[in-house]
Amino acid sequence: MRRKDREVTDIKEIFKIIDECVCCRIGFYDKDEVYIVPMNFGYSVCDNSTILYFHSAKEGRKITLIKKNENVGFEMDTDYKLNVGETACSTSAKFKSIIGNGVISFVNNKIEKEFALKKIMYQSTKKDDWAFDEDMLESVCIFKIVINKLTCKVHN
Repeated sequence: MRRKDREVTDIKEIFKIIDECVCCRIGFYDKDEVYIVPMNFGYSVCDNSTILYFHSAKEGRKITLIKKNENVGFEMDTDYKLNVGETACSTSAKFKSIIGNGVISFVNNKIEKEFALKKIMYQSTKKDDWAFDEDMLESVCIFKIVINKLTCKVHN
């Protein structure tokens, strides 16, 4: 990261920023281009690994791309505000952002699927008392990114 003065390395602060985010953009490799999809998400920490969870329909471009390449990038941000200056060069933006990459895979275990859906719903609603029946679990595709690299930047 070029601007080390804006880098956040305290993992507790990073998780606070992730808690504020409502959208995670996933970048998939697709031949000679990158396909970026904004997604609702949830996360958990397990055995010192941070895992992002997502849900979608069982078919479509992202599902095809997950099957082709397990390596993805992601980005999430929050608290954006443009600070207009007297000149273009003095105009800047306030923001908090997370950028990283990891390995994406499908979640097929029903217990983990339910866990993932609860994390996704919590991230969006801050409620954790959701219940999912068998039909709900069967109707949705769940996938996860196990993060292998993450950077966090804050500009006030």
